[in-house]
Amino acid sequence: MGLKDDITNKVKSILDERFITEDVYTVPDISDSRLTFGNKGLQFDSTVLYIDMRGSTEVLNKHNNPVVAKIHMCYFHTIVKIANSLGGEVRSFNGDSMLVFFQGTTKGSLSTAVRAAMQMKYMIATDDGGINKLLEKYTPIDFGIGLDYGKILCTKIGIGGDSNNKDLIWIGNAVNKSTVLSDLSKSPYHISISSYVYNNLLDDVKYGVKKDLWGNETKVDMWTSESFLYNNQWETRYYTSWYWSIS
Repeated sequence: MGLKDDITNKVKSILDERFITEDVYTVPDISDSRLTFGNKGLQFDSTVLYIDMRGSTEVLNKHNNPVVAKIHMCYFHTIVKIANSLGGEVRSFNGDSMLVFFQGTTKGSLSTAVRAAMQMKYMIATDDGGINKLLEKYTPIDFGIGLDYGKILCTKIGIGGDSNNKDLIWIGNAVNKSTVLSDLSKSPYHISISSYVYNNLLDDVKYGVKKDLWGNETKVDMWTSESFLYNNQWETRYYTSWYWSIS
């Protein structure tokens, strides 16, 4: 059988066979034995955090490859450590972007994902966090973070065996919308969340305290709303410049 027939027959079998979906309560990884190269996927509820680093072309044009590698290593290390510390599962290292999944259906798990985003902003973008101060001799990192919530379908694609030609894909409106929200996030408002996420936040990541000149404290909403076009419909997103410090 030639290459053409091999590809065509495989495509026909994918299209003709029933796709089986199994609900799970953990975030799958590439070694999950329940995932095969057949028509099967694992579905779970999750808050999706998508983070994308800005200005990659400028960084590449300004620095040699070893320096670019160092900048990326600093960026990825920061995101992964914060995500893991709060129970997030980092997946899909794709160029300058990452997907982080916070599995669960509670307001607590959803709010934890937002806290992670605010900690990422603190570590990278504030003087106290210090990552960008360390990178001043090269190029500070600019980034945008988007978060949404929903059902995610994970399936394995590629070729079986021990080859490197295999990966997981993550399908769901929450993945797509978090990417769009990330694109809309511009410094100093590095974080955007969907209306669903905002409406289900716990108070500690929804409200903050501001002091006036006399030291009087006022409870304020940390988030500002605006409309944006998504799938040809107007929706509401919420964005913030606030952050969550860590030690």
